[in-house]
Amino acid sequence: FDPRHYLGTHCYGLPKTGPHRLRFLLESVKDLRETLKKKGSTLVVRKGKPEDVVHDLITQLGSVTAVVFHEEVREIL
Repeated sequence: FDPRHYLGTHCYGLPKTGPHRLRFLLESVKDLRETLKKKGSTLVVRKGKPEDVVHDLITQLGSVTAVVFHEEVREIL
C-alpha cells in the first residue's frame, strides 16, 4: 500500500482513496490472501513507497529473477 494514495490530490485536495474504496481494497486483499493460502501459496503485503518496498523485498529474498508491476493510469489535466 503506497501512502501517497491516501493523501489529497494536487488539484482539489480530495482523498485519492476514500473510506469505502479503502474498505473494498482491504477486503479484496484479505480474500486474495485466503485464496492463495488454500492453494499453498501466500501474499506479501507491504506499506510504503513501492520504489523502496520492492528494493527492500528483493534484497531480503536475495534470489529474485524477475519483477512484474503495473503503472496507474493518470489523467492529464
